[in-house]
Amino acid sequence: MRAAVFSTKPYERKFLEEVNLNYGHDLHFLDMHLNHRTAVLASGFKSVCVFVNDQVDKETLCKLATGGTQLIALRCTGFNNVDLKVAKELGLTIVRVPEYSPYAVAEHTIALILSLNRKIYRAYNRVRDGNFSLDGLVGFDLYGKSVGIIGTGKIGSLVSQMLIKGFGCKILGYDLHQNQDLEAQGVKYVDLVSLAAESDIISLHCPLTQNTRYLINEELINYMKPGVMLINTSRGGVIDTKAVISGLKSKKIGYLGLDVYEQEESFFFEDWSNKIIEDDLLERLLTFPNVLITSHQAFLTDNALSNIAETTLSNLRDFEKGYPLSNSLVDVDQVEVDNQKILIPTLGRD
Repeated sequence: MRAAVFSTKPYERKFLEEVNLNYGHDLHFLDMHLNHRTAVLASGFKSVCVFVNDQVDKETLCKLATGGTQLIALRCTGFNNVDLKVAKELGLTIVRVPEYSPYAVAEHTIALILSLNRKIYRAYNRVRDGNFSLDGLVGFDLYGKSVGIIGTGKIGSLVSQMLIKGFGCKILGYDLHQNQDLEAQGVKYVDLVSLAAESDIISLHCPLTQNTRYLINEELINYMKPGVMLINTSRGGVIDTKAVISGLKSKKIGYLGLDVYEQEESFFFEDWSNKIIEDDLLERLLTFPNVLITSHQAFLTDNALSNIAETTLSNLRDFEKGYPLSNSLVDVDQVEVDNQKILIPTLGRD
């Protein structure tokens, strides 16, 4: 199949090209993001492959459909950047990578927790400058701490197991679908307010939907323990950045670890070291000594990249040959039904 592959980087192309030896697709790699301005570059391509920060909105979809595109293959799990309703109206098929390596994201979550707690990033820079002082590097034992896991799917479950078995943490879970296997391992499911109030560390592993946007907001932050550690390796829009900055300034939030940011599509995956970052919220976050931000790299392992390439290219083959798209297909009707079920409860205890 002939496919326009947007937002590709050298480290990703390597795996796509290697895996494509088994499929023989005609892949045209493009550095730029897909949006309404660049959609014209996909004219004549039956399929386009996109990544997390590509803008697959109404205007873009209309231009793709006009140019002959029939399939949009996401090289990621989330599909919040796609206007699914418009895609359905235009008769476009949407597929994704339902999972690639939950271990990659789970392990990066643990890395953020440990790095923030033990000030690894600060210690590294000090020693590089010949400063061997220990002042300001005091951490805490993870053993016995309560960790709130919001979203106990595959990644959230792995993080829970790593913290239980590896560090002796107590896990509080919040999810509409409770995992009985996790409960058997000691995970206690609670409501959102109780999780916020009782957790020393809170880690986010939920999808971004119309109902989870700004799940972490000023009201919920007010319920949290003073000095709480907040980790987000899911989607940037789950956190209200302004509210989190206020929480950092008041010291309600003592540590913040982010692999995602709500306006990341303008900056992440690109080199901005010689440019001015015109985003006041991101710049403010970068001034805090207790904030650690990575640029959406939690997925970035050779295992994950290989799995992403394999699933993406097999999706192209299956669509071209008319094979069932199994669990890779994004069922627009089912997503709408699920969105109605995912209701964030009122935060008041009454």
